Amino acid sequence: MEVRVVCPLPSSKCPDSDYVRVQTCVDPGDDTMTLATIERIVLKPAVLEGRSWAKRVKTLVLRARMSADQALGLATRYAERKQIPVVYAEHALDGR
Repeated sequence: MEVRVVCPLPSSKCPDSDYVRVQTCVDPGDDTMTLATIERIVLKPAVLEGRSWAKRVKTLVLRARMSADQALGLATRYAERKQIPVVYAEHALDGR
């Protein structure tokens, strides 16, 4: 299965109902390091609470020190294994 990587994350609502999101930022304590968060997002019809959609977020990696390329690679391998077709990446994944 091929995983499509979309970078940067679209500003509008993501059209996919099951995707992996990668977010990177500079470590506030050490500006030479990058922190990465990887989440799996699942949108499904909500029966309760009067909403049309329910959003479930499962955090896979939370603010771990790794390069943006490492985070994207990890997220892509996870998506391939779980057969999730798309990975959205926030922030420029420039290898920092």
